[in-house]
Amino acid sequence: MDGLHLHGSMAVLRAAGRCLLPLVIPASCVLWVLFFFPSPSPELAVRRESFQPTVTLPVQVRRDVGMSPPPPPPPLPERGEIVHASPPPPPARQEHPARRADRCAGRYVYVHELPSRFNSDLLRDCRSLSEWTDMCRHVANAGIGPRLTRTGGVLPATGWYDTNQFTLEVIFHARMKRYGCLTADVSRAAAVYVPYYAGLDVGRYLWGFSNGVRDALAEDLAEWLRSTPAWAAHGGRDHFLVGGRIAWDFRREDGGEGSQWGSRLLLLPEATNMTALVIEASPWHAATDVGVPYPTYFHPWRAADVSAWQRDVRRARRPWLFAFAGGGRRRGDDHHHGGGGVVRDRIIRQCARSRRCGLLRCGAHGRRDDCYDPGNVMRLFKSAAFCLQPRGDSYTRRSVFDAILAGCVPVFFHPGSAYTQYRWHLPRDHTAYSVFVPEDGVRNGTVRLEDVLRRISAAKVAAMREQVIRMIPTVVYRDPRGPSSGVPRDAVDVAVDGMIERIRRIKRGLPPGGEDDGGEHRWDTYFDKQ
Repeated sequence: MDGLHLHGSMAVLRAAGRCLLPLVIPASCVLWVLFFFPSPSPELAVRRESFQPTVTLPVQVRRDVGMSPPPPPPPLPERGEIVHASPPPPPARQEHPARRADRCAGRYVYVHELPSRFNSDLLRDCRSLSEWTDMCRHVANAGIGPRLTRTGGVLPATGWYDTNQFTLEVIFHARMKRYGCLTADVSRAAAVYVPYYAGLDVGRYLWGFSNGVRDALAEDLAEWLRSTPAWAAHGGRDHFLVGGRIAWDFRREDGGEGSQWGSRLLLLPEATNMTALVIEASPWHAATDVGVPYPTYFHPWRAADVSAWQRDVRRARRPWLFAFAGGGRRRGDDHHHGGGGVVRDRIIRQCARSRRCGLLRCGAHGRRDDCYDPGNVMRLFKSAAFCLQPRGDSYTRRSVFDAILAGCVPVFFHPGSAYTQYRWHLPRDHTAYSVFVPEDGVRNGTVRLEDVLRRISAAKVAAMREQVIRMIPTVVYRDPRGPSSGVPRDAVDVAVDGMIERIRRIKRGLPPGGEDDGGEHRWDTYFDKQ
């Protein structure tokens, strides 16, 4: 029995051996590979997994795309060297595309949608705007007036218009409609513009109307503004409006001298919180008034229009040493002009007696003597080295900007004519672009203007003229209908930037005018004695 069992076991083993024999050889191979080829170290495995191929651009391609050559790859580790793998750097923080592309951040302007009675209705009723002047022709073409076509070769064929000095509100509003950083969200606005045509409004009623009529629309505006959420946010301190007349026309003191002239717009409580951009500011109200240039005849469409005109005035022959365009003052008027009328009459007399002065009298007969003709004015100013700018009915004159446009160095006799007025638009150093001759010497006859101007060296005159010519782009108002890009900054751009900075200071509780807030104090005596 035991023998039979042993014989059966051997048979089973022989059968199992025949089945396992084919597996012996592969298993032996596996053991042999494992014994002679151990697995790589963990450190080298990390190095292999982190390896990234580097593609090197040819030198010429790198130069074209503005890339610098990539650094060489680190050397491979020597045998037995331990390489420590560092974690990949965190991804660069990506700025939000909308925020990165917002070129208007801090410069947005909100424009009030005023009822039409405050602006467009006045243009519709343009025949009532002036008793003596056809304002319908002057408010055409977005306020720049009819195009000049007959200039006798003095002016270019394009870009020149017969612009009235009191249409600034219309020009400014048309420009703001195409301002590049408008917003419908007042909470984002750095400034709020109120497009009320204040000058055209009061100009209708300066003669023969009661004070109540003159004030009616201004008081209506104040009530309308108080009811708006935009006003409630800052009490109007971020609001500004444009008045196309001098500040005196909006600041009538009832009961005193001049109590029958102008409106009380700038004396209303609401207006004292706003800023008024006017063609002449009051030297005693710097907290609310800012002077901006009078409109001139030139309204460029493209940058090429400006540069071509600048080249023209640089090449202009200037046979006159000095020139004056304007009219005298009637006897008795000087009391109302702080003595400026006497100075003006003395200047006209000196110019008429000098063979080196060009004179264009207002009110003279004959087309070539008409000082309201743009061609006549620019012909004279382009022919003179210096242009005399005494006070007119007020401290300032439109003629100042006509002279700058012609590349003629202005000569001032009172600081209120420019130095305390147009601080955003004219250089702080007035000696760089103008000559100052105090009025007293002209009034008492001790100063001869020809002698004063002849003593200025030719090099100094050339330097001042070049500075004046460089100022032209920022004192003119470009055509409001033209493109808003690719053109140089003009008087509106300068005014809006100045306004935004002024409001920023007001919101921070700082003086709105900066270091010169309240005026250039060195000129105070000229105003105190007037």
